[in-house]
Amino acid sequence: MNNITQSKYIDREKSWLTFNARVLQEAADESVPLLDRLRFLGIFSNNLDEFFRVRYAAIRRMRFENVDSEKILGGVSAETLLKEITEIVIEHQSESLRILSEIEQKLEKENIYIVNEKQISKEQELFIRDYFIQTVSPAIVTIMLNDLDKFPLLKDTSGYLAIKLVMNNESESSVNEDKKVRYAVVEIPSTINRFVVLPTNSEKQYIILLDDVIRLNLNYIFNIFNYESMSAHMIKITRDAQLEFDSDLSKSFIEKVSDSVKERRVGEPVRFVYDQAIGKDTLAFLLERMHIDSSDSIIPGGRYHNRRDYMNFPNLGRYDLLYKKNPALSIPGLNIEGSILEKIRHKDYLLNSPYQSFSYIIKFLREAALDPKVVSIKITLYRLAKNSQIISSLINAAKNGKKVTVQIELQARFDEASNISYAEQMQTEGINLIFGIKGLKVHSKICIIERIEDTKLKRYGFISTGNFNENSAKVYTDVTLFTANNPIMKDVSKVFEFFEINYKVHRYKHLFVSPHYTRSKFLKLIDREIMNALSGKEAYIKIKMNSVSDYKMIDKLYEASAAGVKIQMIIRGICCLIPGIKGMSENIEAISIVDNYLEHSRIYIFSNNNNPEIYISSADFMTRNIDARVEVTCPIYDEDIKKEMLETFEIGWKANIKARIHSENLKNEYRKIAGEKPFRAQLEMYNYYKEKLETTSKKEKIF
Repeated sequence: MNNITQSKYIDREKSWLTFNARVLQEAADESVPLLDRLRFLGIFSNNLDEFFRVRYAAIRRMRFENVDSEKILGGVSAETLLKEITEIVIEHQSESLRILSEIEQKLEKENIYIVNEKQISKEQELFIRDYFIQTVSPAIVTIMLNDLDKFPLLKDTSGYLAIKLVMNNESESSVNEDKKVRYAVVEIPSTINRFVVLPTNSEKQYIILLDDVIRLNLNYIFNIFNYESMSAHMIKITRDAQLEFDSDLSKSFIEKVSDSVKERRVGEPVRFVYDQAIGKDTLAFLLERMHIDSSDSIIPGGRYHNRRDYMNFPNLGRYDLLYKKNPALSIPGLNIEGSILEKIRHKDYLLNSPYQSFSYIIKFLREAALDPKVVSIKITLYRLAKNSQIISSLINAAKNGKKVTVQIELQARFDEASNISYAEQMQTEGINLIFGIKGLKVHSKICIIERIEDTKLKRYGFISTGNFNENSAKVYTDVTLFTANNPIMKDVSKVFEFFEINYKVHRYKHLFVSPHYTRSKFLKLIDREIMNALSGKEAYIKIKMNSVSDYKMIDKLYEASAAGVKIQMIIRGICCLIPGIKGMSENIEAISIVDNYLEHSRIYIFSNNNNPEIYISSADFMTRNIDARVEVTCPIYDEDIKKEMLETFEIGWKANIKARIHSENLKNEYRKIAGEKPFRAQLEMYNYYKEKLETTSKKEKIF
């Protein structure tokens, strides 16, 4: 990578932390329902865990390896960046504790009380002690630390109570000064709901955290020791999540990934979070025994960690404290109860979930599984739902004699174990599995079926911006194109040929496929807008994606801006591009929308001299998407769908609620448009599709 002029780009890691701060803003936003505010706190915490396991860990490795980190990181050393990240995270953690305290106070006004072990009634105490003995105690792991030669492995997915026992002077421990204090760790079971709802005889509802259930019963655990005092403080460790693969040729790829996932649990610690009320001697003991030093991020926190669990805070039947759930809509003109293949034969259809029902994808596969004319199904899978209907549909197809081919990405980060399990299940059912291409993750979202019609082969399929996962489809915004367009389906078929024979690079007439063509194709499209702008023709680019961090693509967008191309960008996450800088990016505007749904669709619109070309893609403008993964970008040819996508982009662009401005100062300032009425894009998007459906229904009744 060439030396980077720091002033041209925002640091990737700081930009990501700024995105997570937007999630924290949602938790702080008083217009957000209280229980959803807790959910956003959980999302903030979960995001941060993954950031440390992946990004922070990668920078930490740079520090210890013989690499020129300043060249890679844009002029800053790995050591300096690690310190800056830690400072930002400590500030964010402090803010998250303040927000949690505020939410808890507001919940009390709604008669919902989160209590600790010192705030319970006698009746509640009896319930908790029985609950502990019957449910919690069998799942508890307690480890005494003093006499161990090696500190035990603490899992980075669990929270622990660090216990200090001060022994009674009359005990045998007084013989040895070192044994006057005993230390232990108690693992908080992750198999039990963190939030225990307590019985009540009033309108008030009480919840106690599992941590405090254990605290109340510590004497039950340690009653064999003669101690005079005991303290308990929560700690949490985060480990490097990089997978290491061995070179044993006798092992299958599934075995190698499986072994690597098991090894991940012993990865190097990269972050240690502790209750800041912990004793200095206890903290020093833990840091020394765990070999944690200044190269790791040491974060003082509150009484409770693993706040990601707040994503699953019980609703207590209080739906008035949650966002209203809008039912997923039907696609106008596409009846889910009829034959989807028959409809797609005549026209392309677009699914925009979660506004519209993900069930169309399940229906497509289930129909293909039963249709006697369908001979084969091919699909790529990246992240799957628990108890996936996608998998059951594919197995159903195989049992019905279809040739089913599945490209499953075993290295989908943190979904490896789940994907391995599904892969083994599909292998048992006779499904042909492809495990990707060495050095490349397969991130494309494509499916193709082959059907014999009048002795000829006809192809149908779908191409998406999101994973084929019915759970995430309820909260991730993604678009999926259903099509029987033969030229597009021929290209999709070539992608699957590439999976099987990957030394052969195919030519695609319609799709952009990474890692071979995506960059060059997008650069040509941007160059065309530049030429049109310089010729005095209409020139604009409208982009919606998750992240933009590839410097070459950013430079090309800067070049387009300088030529007069108007560029509008809706970037949910990382944005290393700096918009609105005179002489560099004055024609670029960039916003981020963070709301009830996670904005995930990737859409690219190019003016083409007022004859718009529109693409959907699995790829962001990130180097890994363009150069190191198999991604698919698909053109939209149907004029009705093109019109719909232009209209829905404009809905997003008009957002002045839940929209923040990307800027060099990373302040996450809310976007305000003078004279404009409040406009919440996700709500307006639902209304748009609802109105579209109602209009279509009225027309169908007339005719």
